Amino acid sequence: MCKVLVLPGDGIGPEIIAEAVKVLAVLNEKSVIDVSIDNGLVGGAAYDAHGHPLPEETLVKARDCDAILLGAVGGKQWESLDIAVRPEKGLLGLRAELELFANLRPALLYPQLADASSLKPELVAGLDLMIVRELTGGIYFGQPRGIRTLDNGEREGFNTLVYSESEIVRIGRVAFATAQRRGGRLCSVDKANVLECTELWREIMSSLASDYPDVRLSHMYVDNAAMQLVREPKQFDVMVTTNMFGDILSDCAAMLTGSIGMLPSASLDAKGKGMYEPIHGSAPDIAGQGIANPLATILSVAMMLRHSLDNEAAAVSIEKAINAVLDDGLRTSDIMSSGMTQVFTSEMGDAVVAKLA
Repeated sequence: MCKVLVLPGDGIGPEIIAEAVKVLAVLNEKSVIDVSIDNGLVGGAAYDAHGHPLPEETLVKARDCDAILLGAVGGKQWESLDIAVRPEKGLLGLRAELELFANLRPALLYPQLADASSLKPELVAGLDLMIVRELTGGIYFGQPRGIRTLDNGEREGFNTLVYSESEIVRIGRVAFATAQRRGGRLCSVDKANVLECTELWREIMSSLASDYPDVRLSHMYVDNAAMQLVREPKQFDVMVTTNMFGDILSDCAAMLTGSIGMLPSASLDAKGKGMYEPIHGSAPDIAGQGIANPLATILSVAMMLRHSLDNEAAAVSIEKAINAVLDDGLRTSDIMSSGMTQVFTSEMGDAVVAKLA
């Protein structure tokens, strides 16, 4: 039996996680999987209950399980807290403590949603790219950091962008291996013309290429990559980049698919244990209204089954069920279009479960 830790988190997190748990339950009932579920607190909910966004109890459970399914963290009610205990620190803490250094963010356009993209259908039809983002290094974790007062009384904020050679090598190997399983093309994104840190990044990515002769490596500056994602997104197969650049580019790529509510993600350690979550965040403006799109979270379950629980058949069954539901014309508000049937969060979850059952 595999152990999955479920962390609903904040905002719409509990609503979308509830639908993902329904999917796990029906697969358990059909004996397609054998999974036990435990629950924990993280983010703002954990701060409210324990005074910290990542309680020790949650961290112990996270270390002991086979995979983690996360909803989302954050919300306006916690923005006034000291930065050390804001909800996002719970998420960053899990990534760091569990060494979840490799973030896989697919941007896949379902053909049924081609009209929902902000780009012309001919530019995005058939889009299927993967962004591999380094997740535990770079400017989000670099030291020193902070806000200080200079001798002249002016305040100054500062952060450090730093990557070691070993950090670049390990994310590079994940990216090359991912490209081998896909179309054999890898684009490494940096800002090597300005930042020495990413000059090293480019040098090391280039040195790894000889170990993967079946992968064609290219390089692109991040500003150009952002433009090219909007101009000609299908030129990319796999992109690999730093923590901050990956954070930005993956959200840009998300909108090519019609809605950020459709995209899952996986954050993996060196052995394949992972934390799985939708990339859309806690969306506090719609929390409690029952209109959030649960499909990214359900697709995160599919990624979890594929990458950490070694059950490709179950992962494919979820993806086929979602395709079937979209074929039936069911849409949450973020992907709604003329002629389709608008449904609530729980109704979308029920529809996916019905296809699985």
